[in-house]
Amino acid sequence: MLKIAVETLRGRSGHEAGRALLAKVYREVTGEGCPEIATAERGKPYFVDSNWHFSISHTKRHVFCALGDGPVGIDAEEMDREISPKLAEKILSPSEQIRYEAAFDQRAALLRLWVLKEAAAKLTGEGLRGYPNHTDFDPEDARIFEMDGCYVAVMTK
Repeated sequence: MLKIAVETLRGRSGHEAGRALLAKVYREVTGEGCPEIATAERGKPYFVDSNWHFSISHTKRHVFCALGDGPVGIDAEEMDREISPKLAEKILSPSEQIRYEAAFDQRAALLRLWVLKEAAAKLTGEGLRGYPNHTDFDPEDARIFEMDGCYVAVMTK
């Protein structure tokens, strides 16, 4: 089971909006209040006394939440976000670089690759250490979708 939700920030910080959306989604799915949240050694948040898993991502305008019965990672970026093409040289693996250079819209391809890398890091709990240039993602990966003007990637185990 996996539930994904989105809201606009409405003047709230990403952290504040994310925790509020998580509590709302948790109540919708389980009928219970949101359990206590702790943080693992590398920063991945988790529920202390619940078998449910979650991931939260926020942009300048939106907050996204994924709640599932197994490990999950979500990341989002506004589709109109400006991103430096120089970032590609640092974060893309050789195979990703080839796909990026062949893309009709390289800015979109780089954003789509970025959300995959972030979602993967959140899924595993490893976080982003240095440059995440050891993956082999495709900007057309089916785990990316568009929601409220954002590219969103969701990964599960």
